[in-house]
Amino acid sequence: MKVAIVCDWLTNVGGAEKVLLEIHRLFPKAPIYTSKYSPNGISWFADADVRTGWLQIFPTCLRRLLGPLRLRWFSRLDLSEYDLVISVTGAEAKAVRASKPGAKHISYCHVPTQYYWQMYDEYVKNPGFGILNPIVRFFFKCLVGSQRKKDFEAAQRVDEFVTISNYAKELIAKYYHREATVIHPPVEVKSFQRGVALRQKMRCSVDVPLSTSSSAAPSSSRSIHAENFSDYYITTSRQVNWKRLDLAVKACMRLKRELLVVGEGPEHGRLVKMAGNSEFVKFLPLQNREELASLLAGAKGYIFPSLEPFGIAPVEALAAGTPVIAFGEGGALDYINDGKNGVLFKKQTVSSVVEAVENFEKMKFDYAKISESARGFSVERFDREIKEFVDEKTV
Repeated sequence: MKVAIVCDWLTNVGGAEKVLLEIHRLFPKAPIYTSKYSPNGISWFADADVRTGWLQIFPTCLRRLLGPLRLRWFSRLDLSEYDLVISVTGAEAKAVRASKPGAKHISYCHVPTQYYWQMYDEYVKNPGFGILNPIVRFFFKCLVGSQRKKDFEAAQRVDEFVTISNYAKELIAKYYHREATVIHPPVEVKSFQRGVALRQKMRCSVDVPLSTSSSAAPSSSRSIHAENFSDYYITTSRQVNWKRLDLAVKACMRLKRELLVVGEGPEHGRLVKMAGNSEFVKFLPLQNREELASLLAGAKGYIFPSLEPFGIAPVEALAAGTPVIAFGEGGALDYINDGKNGVLFKKQTVSSVVEAVENFEKMKFDYAKISESARGFSVERFDREIKEFVDEKTV
């Protein structure tokens, strides 16, 4: 059976790319078709046959403007030689056609295209282009009606939908009128479970450079040690506006609690400026898995303020035995048991996060049980469920 894998773009590291990487490992001979590939932004696919087209000429910074062109390119992509097409998508890659007679298109759809559907209002409010926002907003409003229609039509051509959470399943039913099977994303549970042992010691000591500048690269040689930055909360995320990391920063500054912000992205500078010279908020660039596991295990709690279809990062925290303080909607409801392995808060406001942290600090948690609660999201479980699904649908 000849297999092709298709994804929206490959330009940076994130949860969607982790799913794609595991599907690539399951089908290592399958080429990966994508609209834009930046090996400097993501090095995970050096061994893969990654294929792009004319959209590759556009700079990565223009990605959010190219939705109509991506949909056109994917819909006209010639995949007639393949028996199975697997799209891993949260945008336009679902528009590909499995045109060989008898071929199947299985779409692992993270969520319906957010800027056309469930996050349309947020996108219109802040398209993310600074002084060009009014122009982008005007043209986006003009185009959104036709693009929604085309996006819906593309979803009807998919043979089978798989998705990442019950929340995403409901959105696919709402906007695409399609049923989807939930197969939760793969999480490197075993790698992070090693961190649980660190909790047997006094809060772990981690020697890593801190960044206090607006750059993603560290500019200070100061390090985190048990005696000077030990009783901390943590959040690890790609720093974009809809992740609402500002809520975690402001809440910890108000509470005078230490917060470690790990990651990078277009919102990094704004977050650093927001924190100012606060002694309570520190920034770190992306870490390797071993360092991240240590940082998570050393934290007393993980703050997850965004509305996500799933959220791999907080499950990594759970695997390390770290309870999660999460916004009580979206994919978090699939893995956070309020009061058992974390705390849920009801509103995306600073006051709601503050209240959740205060309630969290009154509770006692069983860190071994917290780690165990992440076991059902392992890579091995994902591999087994994907293989079984593919076998069932391609008989």
